Parts: sequence; C-alpha cells; structure tokens
Amino acid sequence: MQVPVQITIREMPRSEALETHIRQKAAKLEEFHERITSCRVTVEQLAQHRQQGRQFRVTVDVRVPGREIVANRDHSEDVYVALRDAFDAVKRQLEEAARLQRGAVKEHAPTQHGQVARLSREEGIGFIRTADGRELYFSRDNVVHPRFEQLETGASVQFIEEMGAEGPQAKRISVGKHNY
Repeated sequence: MQVPVQITIREMPRSEALETHIRQKAAKLEEFHERITSCRVTVEQLAQHRQQGRQFRVTVDVRVPGREIVANRDHSEDVYVALRDAFDAVKRQLEEAARLQRGAVKEHAPTQHGQVARLSREEGIGFIRTADGRELYFSRDNVVHPRFEQLETGASVQFIEEMGAEGPQAKRISVGKHNY
C-alpha cells in the first residue's frame, strides 16, 4: 500500500486490539490486488437502542488506479463481524477490479437469429435454419421461451450456437421479434 491505513473511530473508545485487527485485514487486501494506493477504515458506534443494544457501522474505502471501492456494513453487538463483512465485500470488488485490469473478462457467445426449420414433438427435438443456410439441432431442454410444445415451424428465433458431441447445436432458444 502506498499510503498507510487511515483508521477513524467515532463514538466509541479507541482500542489497540481493534486497530491492530483493522491493520491486519487491510494488509491482507494486497493479496487480492497488488496496486492498492490507499485504504481508509471508519468504525462508528451508532446511537444505542434500548432493545437492540450497541450498533456498529464500518466503512472501508480502498483506492486502486482508476477505481474507488467502498463497502459499508452495519452490525448489532459485534464490531468484528461488521469489520469482517465489510472487508469481505471489498475483497470481492478488488478481485473483480484485478480481473478487469488483466482483461480476464468472461465473454458470452454471440446471439444469432434463425427460423425453426423442423420439429419432432414426439422425440422432443428440432432444427433451426441459420441466416447462412445451415441447420442446427436442438432439443426440448434448450428452449427457453416459450415452451418447446408451443414452438411452430417457421418461427423466428434467437439462439446461441455451441459445439456439442455431435457437432454444432443451438442452445438457449427463444422466440420473439427478431430480424432474420
């Protein structure tokens, strides 16, 4: 971390054990993103409720190049649980930020358009004619909307093409107003 952790404690007495715990949690964040520039942690005890007891709010604000990550967590009775939950939320966001920086973003298959060419209701299968004239197999399980039983030959559909055991197949088929 380029700047030491800034810890602010409000409406409660300072505790060396609490501050040490916060510093350890903040240091561990560098395992999830190596370019953390700053980390600010605010712990505050909210107004006491007669029935609920003590309430704590923890805010963790972490900065990495090009991004600010903030997590707020409230918890009754245990400030350490609020800290754990806030730091866990920041960890997940840091992992996502690091993944985006590496370019490791999950890509989705492109949606294609076609028409239902043939159906065999007894077997629960059908074929879609693609825009380039190929026919792709699909089964009842690959129809998202409407149900397989409601499909009609000639219906315009959108789908995703995936490689199956027998070759290319249509998956996630849905009917709607599509340009074919």
